[in-house]
Amino acid sequence: MAKSSTGETPFSLVCGVEALIPVEVGEPFLRYSHTNEESNDEAMLINLELLDECRDLAHVRMAAQKQRMEQYYNRRANFRFSKIGDLVLRKVTQNTRELNAGKLGPTWKGPYRISAVTRKGSYKLENQNGDKLPSNWNMAHLKRYYY
Repeated sequence: MAKSSTGETPFSLVCGVEALIPVEVGEPFLRYSHTNEESNDEAMLINLELLDECRDLAHVRMAAQKQRMEQYYNRRANFRFSKIGDLVLRKVTQNTRELNAGKLGPTWKGPYRISAVTRKGSYKLENQNGDKLPSNWNMAHLKRYYY
């Protein structure tokens, strides 16, 4: 099946030809009965010569699709940027929830202070005592804390 991102099948990108279904090989179809070995060998050589060009075109189509997906996401995303020293609340997710918190447990935890900006929209946090949290948090899981 052809991939939507490349427009080619993975087999054709590796081998340079389309895969044959075993039924087509075993049954005498009209297109196989009118071919000869020399024309088939020439066609295979031409396909192998054009294989690099086919791979390059597939790579360009895949990069264009990724760029379209990024534009679609960025058009709908609301990025919020914070500075070092801002107080934020951290969202409690399934893996950061306390074991016996239950359904009515807190959805936000904190406040935490932003100690470093690791990249655009991603931060290192510390609690009020100055202890650092172990991993980076992005702004999707943080909410500004106003007191």
